[in-house]
Amino acid sequence: MKRFKNILYHADGDKPSGESLNRAVSLAKSNDARLTVIDVIEEADLADDVQQRYQLNLQDMLRQRRLEQLHALLEPHQGSGLDIQTEVITGTPFIELILHIQHNAHDLLIKAPHPPEGLTQRLFYGSFDLHLLRKCPCPVWIDRPESAHPYRHILAAVDPMDAACNGLNRLILDLASSLAERESAQLHVVHAWEMPGESMLRSGRARISITEVERLLAETEQTHRQRLDDLLRHYDLSSEDSRISLVKQSAAKAITSLARELNADLIVMGTVGRTGLPGLIIGNTAEDILQTTQASVLAVKPDGFVSPVSMP
Repeated sequence: MKRFKNILYHADGDKPSGESLNRAVSLAKSNDARLTVIDVIEEADLADDVQQRYQLNLQDMLRQRRLEQLHALLEPHQGSGLDIQTEVITGTPFIELILHIQHNAHDLLIKAPHPPEGLTQRLFYGSFDLHLLRKCPCPVWIDRPESAHPYRHILAAVDPMDAACNGLNRLILDLASSLAERESAQLHVVHAWEMPGESMLRSGRARISITEVERLLAETEQTHRQRLDDLLRHYDLSSEDSRISLVKQSAAKAITSLARELNADLIVMGTVGRTGLPGLIIGNTAEDILQTTQASVLAVKPDGFVSPVSMP
C-alpha cells in the first residue's frame, strides 16, 4: 500500500464513518502521505431576497458549520503527526469530488458507504457511491462501518484471460496482498470461468457428443488454470493453494457467493473490463457485484481509463 501518497477522505455530512477515517489516517501515516479530508455541500436553497433582507449568506454559514464539524471529527487524530488538510466545497457531490481528485492529483479516495434511504438492509451502495465507482479516475475504497478492524479476510477478484488487463490484475493483487499483510488478514483469490455456448452444445443442436463437450470443458478449465497460475506465480501462489478459488460459474455469482461464504471484509476488484476505451465506465460483472455484496470494496481502474467527468 506504499503506492498511495496523496489520499482524499470524503466525510459524508453527519453520516457515521466507522473505521474508514481511522484507516485513512493510519494509511497516510505509514505511507508518509498527504491526507485531505473533504466534504461537499449542495447549493443552499434559500431565496436571494430573504438572504439580502436579513443580511445572511447561508452558503458561507453552512460551509463554516461543516468545517467546524470536520475539525471536531479529526480531533482524536491531532496527535497522529499528520498535517491533515480540511476543505468544504459546493456543488453536486460526486462531480465535485472527481474534479477535486483530478485537479489535485489524488491517488486514492476513501469513504464510508452512502446507502439509499430506506434500503440499507438490502442495498449497501447507493447511487452516489456507484457514480464514484464508475467514474472516479483513481482507486475508490468504500469501507463499510461494520467492517472488522483490522480486516480478517480480503478477497481479490481477477480475470487473467484478457491480456489487455494484465496490468489491472497485477494491481489488484498488489493492493490485496499488501493490504492483507498490513492488516494481518487472510488473502483469498478468485477467478470464475465459463465455456461460452456450453448450454447450446449440451442441447445436441451442434451434433457434438456429451463426451466431446466434457473434453472441451476440461480443456477450457485447464486454459484458465494455466493463465491463473501464470499470474499467481509472481506472488508465490498457485491455483492448488487452498486460498485460491477457480470456480465454474458467472463471475458476479462466484465472487458474491465466495465473499459471503468467507465473510469477506473487503473485495479488491477492477471495475472496467477492457482498456483503451475512454468513457467505458463499468463492466456488467462489477455492476452486479456492487449491487449485491455487503463487503467493503476497493475498486481500481486499468491504465488508460478516462473519466467521463472532465475538468473545465
